[in-house]
Amino acid sequence: MNPNKISHSRPLATWLFTCAFMVFVMMVIGAITRLTGSGLSMVEWRPLMGALPPLNEAEWSRVFTLYQQSPQYQQVNGWMQLHEFKNIFFWEWFHRLWGRLIGLVFALPLAYFWIRDMIPRGYHLKFIGLLLLGGAQGFMGWYMVKSGLVDIPEVSHFRLAAHLSLAFIILGALVWAALPLTSIKMHPSPTICRHACLTLICISITIIWGAFTAGMDAGLVYNDEFPKMGDQWIPPDFWTYPTFFKNITFNHSAIQFTHRWLAMFTVAMVLGLWAHAQIKSQNFKILHLAAIMALIQMSLGIATLLSGVDTTIATAHQAGGATLFILLILTIYQTRKTR
Repeated sequence: MNPNKISHSRPLATWLFTCAFMVFVMMVIGAITRLTGSGLSMVEWRPLMGALPPLNEAEWSRVFTLYQQSPQYQQVNGWMQLHEFKNIFFWEWFHRLWGRLIGLVFALPLAYFWIRDMIPRGYHLKFIGLLLLGGAQGFMGWYMVKSGLVDIPEVSHFRLAAHLSLAFIILGALVWAALPLTSIKMHPSPTICRHACLTLICISITIIWGAFTAGMDAGLVYNDEFPKMGDQWIPPDFWTYPTFFKNITFNHSAIQFTHRWLAMFTVAMVLGLWAHAQIKSQNFKILHLAAIMALIQMSLGIATLLSGVDTTIATAHQAGGATLFILLILTIYQTRKTR
């Protein structure tokens, strides 16, 4: 870090952690939006004017008329009246509004820090990259929604996974950029760091299949028992499609089965990482929290399934995944080699 910028570390770190927290909240709002079926309620993409909700009955009538022309209304919500439409409209509007707020909270302080020459050496390109990622996420969100406005009233689960994955990338990048600006205690250990990196990969793959599960509503099948599915360890309808990859990406039962066991393997990886650290006498708080969070996340996943995907529990499950992801980022940072 440029020596004459060290005094600016705290405000920069606070700013980045604030943005990271807002992205975390965005994931929670996104989960509610998805679970309440609100994501297709806004059929227009208006990056500027769309920040304001309808302010009079004429505008409400206009947006409701547009929604009535969408596949979701015509095939699923044909019973819906204007006052009921307002409820689902709120979550999608709030989701988009929160995304705009994140953009402002990132861009305006960035301009201030840049003008005041408060940005350390090597961070300028990082911050530009984060700004571009935020813009790409806004476009990806609309690209995802657009897939559900054509014929089938469901967004592409691949686009949903891409949208969620990009959110996790942004979250991780914000936290990673902030950490060097803090005085967090380091616990260098190459072997634990490599173990943590592998665990993070496992978590990331599990998150992708979690998005597939959500996008395909795969949590609504075989949700009355765990760990078996239909009294069998492998669901009887696993092989609906001719290839393995086709089944684990399009077959509801196979997608849920894959997510279940990826999650169990990931929990084992986190607990193995914790045990590895104990053997190495690396007893720092983040690893303890990660082990506890892995068990909580597993419990939330099972509860989400057995509850028939209850909105509150499922939202907590997504928040738990983001929390575990952050804890692994912190672990990797603390155990990496220091210069």
